[in-house]
Amino acid sequence: MRGADMIVQVLADEGVDTVFGYSGGAILPTYDAIFSFNEQRAKSPGEQIKLIVPANEQGAGFMAAGYARASGKVGVFMVTSGPGATNTVTAIRDCMADSIPVVLITGQVATGAMGTDAFQEAPIVNIMGSCAKHVFLVTRPEELEATIRTAFEVARSGRPGPVVVDLPKDVQNWVGEYMGSGLLDIRGYRQRMESLRSAKLSDRKCKQFFEMLRKASRPIIYAGGGVVSGEASEELRSFARTFNIPVVSTLMGLGGMDTTDDLYMGMLGMHGAAHANYAVEDCDFVIAVGARFDDRVAAKAEFFAPNAEHVAHIDIDAAEIGKVKLVEWAHVGEAGKSLQQLTAWGSENGFEKDYSPWLAHCAKLKEQHAMNYDRNSDLIQPHYVIEALNKLTQGRAIISTGVGQHQMWAAQYFDFREPRLWLTSGSMGTMGFGLPAAIGAAFACPDKMVIDVDGDGSIRMNLGEMETVTTYGLPVKVLLLNNHGDGMVRQWQKLYFENRFSGSDKSLHRKDFVKAAQSDGFEFAVRVSDKTELEKVLKDFVEFQGPAFLEVEIDPEAGVYPMVGPGMSYKQMVTGEFIKSREAVGSQKGVLETSDAF
Repeated sequence: MRGADMIVQVLADEGVDTVFGYSGGAILPTYDAIFSFNEQRAKSPGEQIKLIVPANEQGAGFMAAGYARASGKVGVFMVTSGPGATNTVTAIRDCMADSIPVVLITGQVATGAMGTDAFQEAPIVNIMGSCAKHVFLVTRPEELEATIRTAFEVARSGRPGPVVVDLPKDVQNWVGEYMGSGLLDIRGYRQRMESLRSAKLSDRKCKQFFEMLRKASRPIIYAGGGVVSGEASEELRSFARTFNIPVVSTLMGLGGMDTTDDLYMGMLGMHGAAHANYAVEDCDFVIAVGARFDDRVAAKAEFFAPNAEHVAHIDIDAAEIGKVKLVEWAHVGEAGKSLQQLTAWGSENGFEKDYSPWLAHCAKLKEQHAMNYDRNSDLIQPHYVIEALNKLTQGRAIISTGVGQHQMWAAQYFDFREPRLWLTSGSMGTMGFGLPAAIGAAFACPDKMVIDVDGDGSIRMNLGEMETVTTYGLPVKVLLLNNHGDGMVRQWQKLYFENRFSGSDKSLHRKDFVKAAQSDGFEFAVRVSDKTELEKVLKDFVEFQGPAFLEVEIDPEAGVYPMVGPGMSYKQMVTGEFIKSREAVGSQKGVLETSDAF
């Protein structure tokens, strides 16, 4: 079998049904192998591998990421050497930062030409080494099959992440025996993974945990993206409900807890809900699960949860324990299994404590500091758009976003009843992510509604993927919130740069997005600027069968609030004009005196 055919056969063996990518000279043998593979299965289309061609290679990377985020499976993309490979660097780093399992196969010049600055040559091992979980360069053809199979193992195991396989053209053309099984000898890695899988909480550690929980009057669960990527949502919900502990989540953790659950306090952090941040201020025991205390949550670690007497941390990555915030109790292991063990131990040992005063306080926080905006404005407020759309989707649609204000409004005002419904570039904050990610999700979950909520600045970054939506007839909905500028940058320039809007005012741009959508084949391409028309048009947009594009002209001065400024504590949170701060409702300033409140 040719090396290229081996690659495709391993993909099929791994259950890959979709590959995203752009062809070119150095990867042509493997593209040809996909064609041959599918031709042999012409009578069984369900066994074929779909090959999805984007507008550019970065788009392919985000499509694979969207596929992986929505399905939980490994996303695959394949590009040629040189610029094809370098165009995927941002997508690889994005996946690494958010722990997304993808495999990237890059073509490379022939082994004899490597290091000669040959046409379309780039040092991918060096470039990707700092961005990916692992990079393989295949120079021994007899290891090709095992390398591809091992790439999938590494991508999905432990803390998931992106793996790159660089394939010289002569290796793809090599002919050898296909074994049908076998992996590379990476003994140390496998031992670590086996240790993680078998990690079990001892009775002693469980007892320590519940001793801290018994002493606490105001515990809170801080759930991160690891709950979603670790498939631990059910265990999180069971743990929280069994012991009646409220939950806050990070941006990446949205959907880990049903956002409509009474125990859910909202997203915390820089643009988290005021009631979520106040709950963190007031808690006396933080239980962090699959979270890493990043700077958008804990800008100054010493000020995060200042009333917390204890912090417990469960994470699959030992490097995250104590990296930012010192903790008194920690366990390195799978989030779901760890929570399941704690729930079982607590139940079997009769742990009970009445947290009703704390739950009542949290309910009051949600009531007094609810999310809000200027509901009387004649201009269309973006929050209103998301609220109205949320009523139609009922927290069941897959929502992808670009990066900026629209991303935060979507995070704040959408409900997510299940995990893997929220796709966004969290750690990297990559503009242009939303549209290609939605395309990937549509291939992964054809039975679910997929909506890309985007901004005019963000969508420009990968606008070419509009054509990809219609080329493949995907029923992706694209909602563009147009404020004619880089809104989040403008908001910071207002707050910290005395209204000097350097480079963020896009009023001179002449893009007619509706005409652009029409030119790409969108039959539903509508613009709304009248508030009274919005709800009807949104309903038409959601119900349209096929690709749909809706541009909404929003208030260009609308801001994202609450906001915790860089390096500030939650006590210094700015809630804006329409969300009540603690001072506004006449309660204690700063941190509550716990003896008076409970």
